[in-house]
Amino acid sequence: MNDSGTLEEAYGRLHRTGPEFDGWLSNHGPMAVESMVRHGYGREVHRWLDTYVGRLDELPRGISPIGAEDWREALGDPNRLGDWLTYFDRELREQPWRAVLETWWPRLLPGIAAGATHGVIRTGHAIHALLRQQDERRLAELGQALGYWAARWQAIAGFDAPSGTAEPERAFAGVPRVPDQSKGINHRLEQLAGISGWGSALAALEPAADAEQARAHLTRLADAATLRYVTHAHGNPVMLVHTATAPTAVLRALPALPADVWGASLNAAWAAGAAVTAAYAPAEPAPRRDLPAVPGSAEEVFELAVRHGDEHVIKLADTALDVYHRTDDPDALAAVVRAATLIRPFFS
Repeated sequence: MNDSGTLEEAYGRLHRTGPEFDGWLSNHGPMAVESMVRHGYGREVHRWLDTYVGRLDELPRGISPIGAEDWREALGDPNRLGDWLTYFDRELREQPWRAVLETWWPRLLPGIAAGATHGVIRTGHAIHALLRQQDERRLAELGQALGYWAARWQAIAGFDAPSGTAEPERAFAGVPRVPDQSKGINHRLEQLAGISGWGSALAALEPAADAEQARAHLTRLADAATLRYVTHAHGNPVMLVHTATAPTAVLRALPALPADVWGASLNAAWAAGAAVTAAYAPAEPAPRRDLPAVPGSAEEVFELAVRHGDEHVIKLADTALDVYHRTDDPDALAAVVRAATLIRPFFS
């Protein structure tokens, strides 16, 4: 069986399940299997799914069809998840997928916090798969991803275009922490509007002058978040993965998007990374002496992630390998080892 066929079969199994389970947890299956197949681990996919799908919920049913004129009322309503899945399934059957994306990406982008950023992350993985090959199941996966994003659409307080001079590394360092870190992400994000310095921290990033600069800034944003994970992961090793994987998802979507939305895409990715950082970053970074040794090769790192099995470790490894190939910084590989050390193994 070739890897392409493995991905189609995996999508077929996963599309019988919903984008969430246990009430609000995100179904990471499509993102993890896309990463595994692309990195040459297709032979491991079905064994992994045999365990993973048992925790998932059934595909949700709709309440009332969403039309071209009333979509705004349903945006961000998780009770309409089934309706949104049906809507995008229909849209992608009737129109070219790039046309659907051109219409909906700008509408969804301000709500990039959707599902703790999993809406945009799943969409980025789906686009990445479609850019390599277009078929019915990959189109269906894009529809599921967009539907999930629309249903969980959530804006970030203070979301606006940055206007500062800071590079991503310094901009992340200037993000304040939410005062009450006792509950989940929604409670934490609700505090952003009242944090002193949050607005100025969001504005601090240097804006992009054009589309190519937006791509370059977005690349550096993903790099900085991945490298920062090594020393800050102990704040919350699962949630802080998304500071790196959300910008990466946006970066991978750019080739399918009109250049005139690249700047807004950078701004939204920065807001998402900053929001998750504010919500979960630790008070102090870990001392270098407490950090894991750097592994021998990038290939060894992804194998480690697949052996570990946790979906977040797999997704981080997928991003970290991109970062390592761009930067040659061994901390990109160490980030995966750090995640595998702090996050409970999937097959334990």
